[in-house]
Amino acid sequence: MALSENPESGSASEVSETPEVPARRGRVRARRAAVMAVPATLVAATLAVLTAEGALGVQFAISGMPFTVTASELKGEGFEQYGGLDHMAPGSPNEGDTGGQVLVVTSVIKKATLTKLCQSVDLGGTNLLITAGGGEKKVSATDLTTDSTELSGDAAFRNIEIGNDASTLTKAGDNAPKGPIGVFSQQSDTVRIANLRQTNYATTAAVFKLPGLKLRFSSSGCP
Repeated sequence: MALSENPESGSASEVSETPEVPARRGRVRARRAAVMAVPATLVAATLAVLTAEGALGVQFAISGMPFTVTASELKGEGFEQYGGLDHMAPGSPNEGDTGGQVLVVTSVIKKATLTKLCQSVDLGGTNLLITAGGGEKKVSATDLTTDSTELSGDAAFRNIEIGNDASTLTKAGDNAPKGPIGVFSQQSDTVRIANLRQTNYATTAAVFKLPGLKLRFSSSGCP
């Protein structure tokens, strides 16, 4: 996510785009992904080299099916962000001509709360829809990590640092996954994103609490 801070308002905006990433089932779609104020081609080339050298690890094999996450507001303490690669299981029918790899922006938050969370995944003709945190209690997570190809919203940071080496990040705590040496990154004490919308390929958390959880099939995904 290429975000530059406005000193007066504390807001940030996306400033760069990734190249096209072939979508699942071989369809090619243009995916707009902010990759932290660095030319996307340079980031992709760097990550490819690091992966070949075994410097980037993965936590699990992703399905290769993207899912949408929205929230009216996300608040986080201890924020880190850097580029990475996710890998599908060998022979996945969703790999298309990507080689089973997806270029992502990894966001790590030590403590996060989300208001009116919605998550949906297109299963082909129908959507699996999950909602939570629409009442008085908000969704909460600790050690939250998301791998995204697209992120948008109205963002503000406190004490942001842009241009760190990904291996040196400290804001998300000792248990947070670290990026490899030489990869561009950013971190801040806090992050707030209003009208959050993400296209994700993976999410992990140490603890994830979803009050008012509802899971159902729907003809449409998250609005």
